[in-house]
Amino acid sequence: MFRVSTNMPNDDIQFRLRRKETELNSIQAKIAEQTRLHELRDDPIAASHAVRYHSYLARLNRFETNNLDAKEHYNLVDVYMRQANDIMQRVRELAVTGATGTFTQEDTAKMGVEINELLKELVAIANATGKDGKQLFAGDKAFTLPFRTVEGTVPGIGNADIIRVEYRGAGAARRTEISDNAFATLDIAGSEAFWAEKMQVFSNYDASAYQTAGDGSFFVDGTEVFFNAGDSAAAIAAKINDSGAPVKAYIDTETGGIALQGTDAHLIQLEDAQGSTVLRDLGLILENSEQGITAWNPNATVTGGSTFDVVIALRDALLRGDHNFAGGQGIGGIDEAMANIQARITEIGARAMRVDSTWKRINEEIPNVTASLDREAGINLASAAMELGMLDTAHKAALQTAARILPPTLLDFLR
Repeated sequence: MFRVSTNMPNDDIQFRLRRKETELNSIQAKIAEQTRLHELRDDPIAASHAVRYHSYLARLNRFETNNLDAKEHYNLVDVYMRQANDIMQRVRELAVTGATGTFTQEDTAKMGVEINELLKELVAIANATGKDGKQLFAGDKAFTLPFRTVEGTVPGIGNADIIRVEYRGAGAARRTEISDNAFATLDIAGSEAFWAEKMQVFSNYDASAYQTAGDGSFFVDGTEVFFNAGDSAAAIAAKINDSGAPVKAYIDTETGGIALQGTDAHLIQLEDAQGSTVLRDLGLILENSEQGITAWNPNATVTGGSTFDVVIALRDALLRGDHNFAGGQGIGGIDEAMANIQARITEIGARAMRVDSTWKRINEEIPNVTASLDREAGINLASAAMELGMLDTAHKAALQTAARILPPTLLDFLR
């Protein structure tokens, strides 16, 4: 025999009212959140797809920002490089004028004074900073002033002025991800942009019988080169050539020492890894090299100067009235420096075109992924509003019905 208590109808109605309220709250939450997947159990398969689409869309948005930042960076670098090229063009005009031999020393000295002012502006451009406060031409030493000037007495100029410009930055190691597993190098280091000649380094240490004592590595222009115990100097040179660094190594037939030559105009930077002494043993660098700055062995022969070196040499030649130097080595060095600057401008332009193409592709892909995400998780507002209205009407009707059919309680008799 089934016993019906007075609480049973009340409990049953309360249970069903709670269910309707849960459905009502659920559709309200979906409308508020603009998704039909308020909980994963609403549609597990669609939810799994939506999570992947949402993650991919977040990456695309990040890549879009990275591409825009890279484009702005390249545009700013391009502006400064073109200004440097304009300055070098004016320096060349003065060199050609001073090399004619038709001017007095006083006249050429005035040209030298103008070149001195142009040199200062060139240093200022090389030490330029971006909108984020980072140095444009310092490589991954973004907060280090890339070029340091050394002042001294300059014959023909009254006050102490620039006699040498030293690079204190690093290589161009900063990169940004512009699409999945695709990176763009942001920087052109000052050791690349403002270098005039291909460097050559000749060690005077006879390495004919040299062999490494153990395994280790060293760095050439930031590229790590590994060697094994018993490697000869020729083997070391071969491994440098195979490393991908922009340096060619060989054994000099006259001295028996190892020699390095840049494949393009840039400052060669060498560093022994922790525990390695190979570069020091081969007579290329000193043990007390400053971090990131190569201290060459004084017995090594190092040639190939920076853009600042050739401008300083031309300035000094014009100050002393040496038109032969101005017309020969002076113009030659300026031409090499300008050719390198123009090549770097072209390189920056190529990088900018790449990120612009990637940015356009990503902007075409974002709407497609957004549409796929909306298909899996989006909500039809018209249908949802209709469902909300139906649930609200049903809930109100249930409340009215419950008020009529629930049995009277003791309080109803006491009124």
